[in-house]
Amino acid sequence: MTSLKAVNTDPRPTREEAEKAVETLLRYIGEDISRAGLVETPARYVRAFDEFFEGYTQDAAAELQKTFEDIENYNDMVIVRGIDFVSHCEHHIVPILGRASVAYWPDKKVVGISKLARIVDVYAKRLTSQENMTTNIADVIEQVLEPKGVAVLVDANHQCMSTRGAEKAASSTITSAFRGVFETSAELRARFLELSKE
Repeated sequence: MTSLKAVNTDPRPTREEAEKAVETLLRYIGEDISRAGLVETPARYVRAFDEFFEGYTQDAAAELQKTFEDIENYNDMVIVRGIDFVSHCEHHIVPILGRASVAYWPDKKVVGISKLARIVDVYAKRLTSQENMTTNIADVIEQVLEPKGVAVLVDANHQCMSTRGAEKAASSTITSAFRGVFETSAELRARFLELSKE
């Protein structure tokens, strides 16, 4: 079972310690941390980290707790496509810019569609790999909603590949995860992938 919430048992550094660490990195690249343009940079950078990685303070499963049972005779997939996200590569701490499509086939309960986008953000706003992010999204929806099936497609540009290393700016990486009826039915997978196109 996939961990639904990241847990760090080490003592968390203070904001002051984090800012000192940024100062160290600036000095490492040869910068003068006393120059006007950099005086406030450590504090700004730590505040940016608070935004980039707010997923560590959020619980994806909790986002899915409010559900509705009034699905009446609906018997098909629900898909939200084109969910923009910004994540960060756990290997280089540089941005991953992408879009996700998330679908599930309700069984006894449905969830507000905005929650599917929120789940993408919870996992995107952590240091991650695209593969883990994709499976985490699928797993939490499957575990909490217990639908007939789940499908997730993620298409992203990794700046660790486009701005450094191989320097292939036009490249994108596609990952997918299928559970339940989406895993067992090739026809359903194909329909999801077709509907995910923009």
